[in-house]
Amino acid sequence: MSLKYVGLNEINGPLVVLDNVENASYDEMVELHLDNGTMRNGRIVQISGKKVVIQVFEGTFELSLTNSQTRLTGHPMELAVSREILGRVFNGAGKPIDGLGQVYANKSMDINGLPLNPVSRVYPRDYINTGISTIDCLTTLIRGQKLPIFSVSGLPHNQLAVQIVKQAKVAQDNGQGFAVVFGAMGVTNDVADYFKRSFKEAGIMDRVVMFLNISNDPIIERILTPRCALTAAEYLAFEENMHVLVIYTDVTSYCEALREFSSSTGEIPGRKGYPGYLYSDLASLYERAGISKYAKGSVTQIPILTMPNNDITHPVPDLTGYITEGQISMDIDLNSAGIYPPVGVLPSLSRLMKDGIGEGYTRYDHQDVANQLFACYNHVSEVKSLMSVIGEDELSDLDKEYVKFGRLFEGQFVRQGFDDNRSIEYTLDLAWDLLSVLPKTALDRLDNALLDKFYNHAKALERFNIKETKIIKELEKVGE
Repeated sequence: MSLKYVGLNEINGPLVVLDNVENASYDEMVELHLDNGTMRNGRIVQISGKKVVIQVFEGTFELSLTNSQTRLTGHPMELAVSREILGRVFNGAGKPIDGLGQVYANKSMDINGLPLNPVSRVYPRDYINTGISTIDCLTTLIRGQKLPIFSVSGLPHNQLAVQIVKQAKVAQDNGQGFAVVFGAMGVTNDVADYFKRSFKEAGIMDRVVMFLNISNDPIIERILTPRCALTAAEYLAFEENMHVLVIYTDVTSYCEALREFSSSTGEIPGRKGYPGYLYSDLASLYERAGISKYAKGSVTQIPILTMPNNDITHPVPDLTGYITEGQISMDIDLNSAGIYPPVGVLPSLSRLMKDGIGEGYTRYDHQDVANQLFACYNHVSEVKSLMSVIGEDELSDLDKEYVKFGRLFEGQFVRQGFDDNRSIEYTLDLAWDLLSVLPKTALDRLDNALLDKFYNHAKALERFNIKETKIIKELEKVGE
């Protein structure tokens, strides 16, 4: 039996209060019928005895305290899903906005998801090739991983997201198919149009599902957007056995909507006004990535967040770092130097990288090459600090070679075009050519067998059009 409650006890902003409600459930969907015959949707966000607080999606304008009729549906918000969602565009609440009509649904799924049983989880192994050297070689994305992008307002993280969507593919998909679920939260209209236009021009829209929440849409819809996106991804992965990459931006906008919602309900604020449950709320999103032994598909996440004032200790990046398995950091200085993509190599990290690269996955020399690149580039940063004090002319001959390596590394390895899709073999060969610019004795993270096979100083000089220097010959003599 479905009961309708006539009248409301209180209206406060986007919230309404209803008393004497029986058998209400948290997160239960509610229908509010107005005098003019229209209907609005709401969700129960607070329960105190028989009193419930309902957040109205479309706002409370024109709602009547005496004549509005409220009906509890008896279920949480659900998303209609089928394979037909591929190629479609939805708003943040999962309603089609592409003019193609409703989705013919196989089933409806609770947007809060069904968390994977830890016992049924499979450890992530296979890597996802993004075609971007700094990610594929140094911060490898593993299928089933959650690897966020830490950025700052004004950096080209949206452009990087589009490039990843265009180029990403699973190295070993076993014929299951690859799909991308893209969620945008609190973006402007021109950014939303940029995403749609880019995917259509690249000819990949047929394998993309988009959920777009515009900045002037209700904040409750912003809170629902990532949940709808992840529900679609879980269906495609665990029902249709596809490998799904979920990219959603901007997590900071989501958290600000959560803060606004928390404030409107009178909750006690935590750090910087964010609710005390921010950690568990973010975990409820991030932990929906993974692989189940009962399905052939997988869900991999790349959430994108902008750090206010480039502050990595801000609650949003700080808590995200605790939950996820590393991060890809965008660098302001590289962007100022005109380098795209401006991926900061040293602060970036993929904790699952070691288990998805090497022989059988990428190439057997991958881990050693990555370790050596990190070590050499880290020494470059130390030399730059010294050079800012004493000047380049006062550097040792070896340090000057490192400066040369650093410029080549940023100009040839980090920098690549928006349409430049590099294979892992090309990336690793490029890395060897860059390392071969340095004297062999400086490459202390590589064993002799690898050096004998891949190190080629003459080839590196020819490729990068640089002249031989005395320091190389002298160091090689010392090494012998």
